[in-house]
Amino acid sequence: MPALSRSRPAPRHRVVVTGMGALTPLGATVKDTWAAVMNGESGITKLDTDWAADLPVKIAGILPTDPADVIGRVAARRLDRSQQIAVAASRAAWADAGAPPVEPERLAAVIGSGVGGAQTLLDQHDLLHTDGRSKVSPYTVPRLMPNGAAGAVSILMGARAGAHAPTSACASGAEALVWGSLLIAQGMADVVIAGGTDACIAPISVTAFDRIRALSRLNDEPERASRPFDQDRDGFVMAEGAGVVVLEREDHARARGARIHAVLAGSGVTADATSPTNPDIDGQVRAIHQALANADLRPRDIEHVNAHATGTPLGDCVEAQALARAIGTHPAITATKSYTGHLLGAAGAVEAIMTILAMQQGIVPRIRNLNHVDDRIDLDLVQEAHRATTPHAALSSSFGFGGHNVILALTRE
Repeated sequence: MPALSRSRPAPRHRVVVTGMGALTPLGATVKDTWAAVMNGESGITKLDTDWAADLPVKIAGILPTDPADVIGRVAARRLDRSQQIAVAASRAAWADAGAPPVEPERLAAVIGSGVGGAQTLLDQHDLLHTDGRSKVSPYTVPRLMPNGAAGAVSILMGARAGAHAPTSACASGAEALVWGSLLIAQGMADVVIAGGTDACIAPISVTAFDRIRALSRLNDEPERASRPFDQDRDGFVMAEGAGVVVLEREDHARARGARIHAVLAGSGVTADATSPTNPDIDGQVRAIHQALANADLRPRDIEHVNAHATGTPLGDCVEAQALARAIGTHPAITATKSYTGHLLGAAGAVEAIMTILAMQQGIVPRIRNLNHVDDRIDLDLVQEAHRATTPHAALSSSFGFGGHNVILALTRE
């Protein structure tokens, strides 16, 4: 019997970012969010709700705009708040990309979420017990599904090449960009709408995170509460929002004369397999090395990192050690959660956008509220003022409960 011949793998397509959209506590657009960062503003405020009165945590990052006003009340009625935000950010990213001409069968959607439509589940559970079964919305199931945002975006945009929903806690948004880029690299799609979304500022979620001592309790000074790498940090601040990018096959983008924001040059995805909540240095280092190898970059090529840095005492130290071990102490490090709070499953996508803007604008934002650097951290933290620089290659890091590690390697065109 003749030996089977092995065909060579098809060449991988280079992936570029041609559109960006975001809704964050700092603004309803990418432009507004970046302007707020440049102005040193915080998106963290006191929770103005009755249910927060008896909780030890009374602060969060809330959107300044109702997403239902952005997408329309009729469309919003069938969607969970997290899905509304994802749809709004996707529309913005698509417009920013110039509405790429692409066949529906070559367009995919990949929208990650840490908790999906948890707010719908909570609201409808309360309705069931207070008003009875007849008051439970018939849209409850599609609104609460973890893949609901991906499905909503796919339906909105007519994306038939797949609707995928990574659910890797706070690494979900970054992982969505990874899987979106792989769809393009492997020739399964030409254009992918990719990002993350989360919106569940509720009594149970705030209480649950507080019970594991993950949240800051600096209630009297909400704007100072999110303080990554500071020696007095005491946890992260929950926030809501979405970040979405349009990923495109490079030759497809160039053929239509698209503006290219950045190249998604490579990525790393690993799992700690150690603890559901405590991060592992080795897992993070492996993800960084993987991203560098996939992007054909060396540690010295990395000039900027937007760190995951949530502001937890343990997490920031572990990440600092991982960065120092994997790439050294030379890159300019920022942590934009100091402005936005922690957007959970949306964080990685929003921070990828912030990383791209830092490269585009030639400015690395200072880390807000970094008054006294933890003396265990040996990194080039951008502390007192925004730093003028023009990084060619940068990393954006995202980690999630469950031991998820995702690193995005981005380069200028």
